[in-house]
Amino acid sequence: MTVRARSTVLAACALAAGLALAGCGGDKQAADAAPSAPPTTLAPLPAVKPADVKPLVGRWVGTAKDYFQFTADGSGVWVRGRQKLWSGSAIPEGGGKYRFSWNGGDPRSASYWGVALSEDKASLVFAGTNQTYKKAAVRKGKG
Repeated sequence: MTVRARSTVLAACALAAGLALAGCGGDKQAADAAPSAPPTTLAPLPAVKPADVKPLVGRWVGTAKDYFQFTADGSGVWVRGRQKLWSGSAIPEGGGKYRFSWNGGDPRSASYWGVALSEDKASLVFAGTNQTYKKAAVRKGKG
């Protein structure tokens, strides 16, 4: 795991722990004493053309029993078990790279929250964990 990925994972865990404490009525004094970060400003979501996300459409399966699934309008989900870890939109960056929307907006600078397709478009790498996902075969019905 790279230093960047490790720090990203640690930051995400810290954020999740903080949100869990806040939601569970954590120590009010500790919350009041903690420095507050400036709010993150998200840009509006750009219009996504189906042609821009066509290589991403479908299900991408990982080795950790998780998957990403994207539709032709750019919307997607990341699921492990029955838990949805992320849902939103894939925003094309060019060169086979896509960043993910966050809370309905475009983070623009959170490049670790996205994927990059391999040259043959048979796999992708999720930058948040540096894990590779393989494109699942399309099931065709009888008839």
